[in-house]
Amino acid sequence: MNVAARMEMESEEAAVYSVAQLTAQVKGLLETTFPNVWVTGEISDLSRPRSGHVYFTLKDETSQIRAVVWRGTAERLQCDLSDGLEILCRGSVEVYAPRGSYQLIIRQAEPRGEGAFQVAFRRLHAKLAAEGLFETRHKKMLPKIPRRIAVVTSPTGAAIRDLLEVMRRRWPHIHVTVIPSRVQGEGASLEIAQGIQAANEMSVPYDVLVVCRGGGSVEDLWCFNEEPVVRAIFASRIPVVSAVGHEIDVTLSDLVADVRALTPTEAGELLLPSQDEVERRLTDLRQRYVTALRQQASMARTHWANLSSRRAFARPFDFILEYTRRLDDLDQRGHRAVCQRIERAHERLRSVTGKLDALSPLGVLGRGYSLTHLTEDGTVLFDAAVLDEGDQITTRLARGLVISRVERKELADS
Repeated sequence: MNVAARMEMESEEAAVYSVAQLTAQVKGLLETTFPNVWVTGEISDLSRPRSGHVYFTLKDETSQIRAVVWRGTAERLQCDLSDGLEILCRGSVEVYAPRGSYQLIIRQAEPRGEGAFQVAFRRLHAKLAAEGLFETRHKKMLPKIPRRIAVVTSPTGAAIRDLLEVMRRRWPHIHVTVIPSRVQGEGASLEIAQGIQAANEMSVPYDVLVVCRGGGSVEDLWCFNEEPVVRAIFASRIPVVSAVGHEIDVTLSDLVADVRALTPTEAGELLLPSQDEVERRLTDLRQRYVTALRQQASMARTHWANLSSRRAFARPFDFILEYTRRLDDLDQRGHRAVCQRIERAHERLRSVTGKLDALSPLGVLGRGYSLTHLTEDGTVLFDAAVLDEGDQITTRLARGLVISRVERKELADS
């Protein structure tokens, strides 16, 4: 073996490292070379666990790097870190040995403007809002207990498994149809829109349509911010529930949907009541109704017992007999009153008749007097001077008339 070959073999033997040794070499090299660097990029896939640390991806058009802001640094930052924000940050590059990955440990950060996704989101949001797609008046009510549910999502994702598990647990006999679609990447938005349209064109209509997927970065969820999906949800005749990502993720699909669920699991809880809870409520209502009916029946029996013990029901003919006696008394009193009134009237009539008789000329005639008047015109005669010889006169006696002619008159001395 020549010297060159031997040196090559020795060199190859010297280049054999354990994973830990190689990682240590890389860690030392990177951390020594980049102890303090300034980096600019757009925040994506940001998370804030309960520890208070902030984890996210810093990216540009072609590359990305994981970044960490420890809790103490995060509390001192003057800007609010969020997905889509472009920042200028200072930190050091460190290697996380257990995973063999490198990350940027940020010690200072300041905003530089909106990222590309944030700009696109804001512009499309403004456009669709101006058309009224997000207005409350367009929102449709969900049915209390839907019978048929369609779900547009990836059939192999964790989201559909979580959703179906919740549905089976809460309402075992629900009918669910999964309309398969990609939920990220190029062309996903068109597939989702076509799935929504297909659900609306089914011969047997669905009660509710769910559009869902699990969590992910801004890029992973971006298809739910694209115009075809948003317009398809708005045009849906079926009420739509949007369950995209985690609680902190808000997409345009969430805003245009009739109901937004924070997660696919929550979508199942919003759509279906718990069967056990419904059964408990029905049992409780049945017991309450039975109790109420029994109370009403008991009150009715008590009321009827009180009524039946009263005199009107115990001796009903007593009232009739009493009123009969009262009618007889009233009849007798009325008869006596009428007779008394008639008698008084007769007395008044006799009194008036007597007075009239006393004043009547006929009464005077009955005492031997007479009444004379001219036959021609009925003029009552008081003075013989008014008569001429030959005048015909009529004399009324108490009984009958005497007609005579004046042959001679004698005038009284004045």
